[in-house]
Amino acid sequence: MNLKYPVILASASPRRKELLKLADIAFTVHPCEEEEVIKSSDPKQVVMDLACQKACAVAKEYESGVIVIGSDTVVALDGRLLGKPNSKEEAKVMLKMLQGREHFVYTGVAILVKQGGDTVRHIFCESARVTMYPVSEREIVKYVETGEPMDKAGAYAVQGKSSVFIRSVEGEYNTIVGLPIARLYQELKEMGLEEVHD
Repeated sequence: MNLKYPVILASASPRRKELLKLADIAFTVHPCEEEEVIKSSDPKQVVMDLACQKACAVAKEYESGVIVIGSDTVVALDGRLLGKPNSKEEAKVMLKMLQGREHFVYTGVAILVKQGGDTVRHIFCESARVTMYPVSEREIVKYVETGEPMDKAGAYAVQGKSSVFIRSVEGEYNTIVGLPIARLYQELKEMGLEEVHD
């Protein structure tokens, strides 16, 4: 996908980088260094706010003629937000809560286009319903010891070693991975940012 301006990804996430490459979108990585602030308890609003905060912080570093993409993902169980665990113990607690149950994963995406003196913001959210099989305490401990859960919302990676725990997914799978790439691709086209050559 050829775009009218260079793309800046406001994230160092390996998963998000892989998904942009799959969509054939050329990009540069510029992670957001500013601390994000949660101002809501609604998971959809939280991820859209955080995605926008990331994109806005990075966009300030550029003059004009760029597309900045920010993204954020949270897991919600019974209305409670589960972000990245701060410790192995916290990861185990999260996984014990999620095992054998269904939960929702929300990913917000902010597209900021700086052109001339204007900044256009376009923000959206995708959600997916995930159901886990029952997982034993021994399996949880073994999984946490791999280190994989430590930088993942909800303490698991759907595309990683925890894939054996996933009973079903409803919604765009890549929303759970961390970037709903199909929706992003369509939004970029609808915003008129695709460079079309006859």
